[in-house]
Amino acid sequence: MSIARTGDAGLGRLGQGQRVQRRHRVVRKKVVPWLFALPTLAINLVVILGPSISAGYYSLTEWSGVGAAEFVGLDNYRRLFTEDRSFHRAFLNNVIYLIIFLTLPMVMSLVAASLLAPIRRASMVYRIGLFIPYVLPSVITAFIWTSLMDPGRGLGSQLARIGIPWFDQPFLGRSSTALPSIAFIDNWHWWGFLMVLFLAGMQGIPADLYEAARIDGASRWQEFRDVTLPGIRPTIVFMILMTSIGAFLVFDYIWILTQGGPAGASEVLATLVFKAAFNNFEAGYAAAIGLVMSLLAGAIISVFVFLRRRGWEI
Repeated sequence: MSIARTGDAGLGRLGQGQRVQRRHRVVRKKVVPWLFALPTLAINLVVILGPSISAGYYSLTEWSGVGAAEFVGLDNYRRLFTEDRSFHRAFLNNVIYLIIFLTLPMVMSLVAASLLAPIRRASMVYRIGLFIPYVLPSVITAFIWTSLMDPGRGLGSQLARIGIPWFDQPFLGRSSTALPSIAFIDNWHWWGFLMVLFLAGMQGIPADLYEAARIDGASRWQEFRDVTLPGIRPTIVFMILMTSIGAFLVFDYIWILTQGGPAGASEVLATLVFKAAFNNFEAGYAAAIGLVMSLLAGAIISVFVFLRRRGWEI
């Protein structure tokens, strides 16, 4: 009888030990990771979720940024979509900016990366040289190009002296050329960054794929189309996503170079928000524009998430 009791007690202690180990395993796998993530989540709640909720509320009010806000419902959005021509023009300029940056820098960076990929000797020198514009502060880059584009003492005036007069134009001062000129300057600093990313992706493609393509008689273009592009597809898709979002959030170069001028020719949504909030003291209206910008960026991300869930390899 005592032996049976001893066995039952041992089995009980064994079962209790297994339950304790199971609880420890659950705590270690389920609870501990959340404890490590809590500080980051708390910071996000304070600096992201809180201001987002506040912006949503103030977008429904008439508020100068100081004092009490007067609730006006959807009046700011009605004004935004039906009355404000500045918003319509700024949105169109953002779309034009998006089209420019989804074509020109993408093509330039892909071509440059494909040309640099086979180079081994002094390749780092080329990469650094093309990447340096990206790490320069935007204020310095804008100052350099403002000086170069000055029609009186810039590069264009020097070319005019030797018989090439077309470049001595006020590119940043004309409505027809202001936005393309800013896009050119912004592209000057952006495409090198794209090139470095594409080059890193190309160097991760197995060499035997290229060897197999050459054995099959593929040309250089066929290698690029059938081997290189599929190999760097995730990088291309990611940079398309980032470029699309950046095109709707662009602010620094436009504000430094033209502040949205002349006559709103280079106005974008971000500069419109700044002017509404700090020049016109319409913080509630600015919050409405900012919320629309966030929704546009979210819509772009949603498209990529939808395509990924549908099985696209992106």
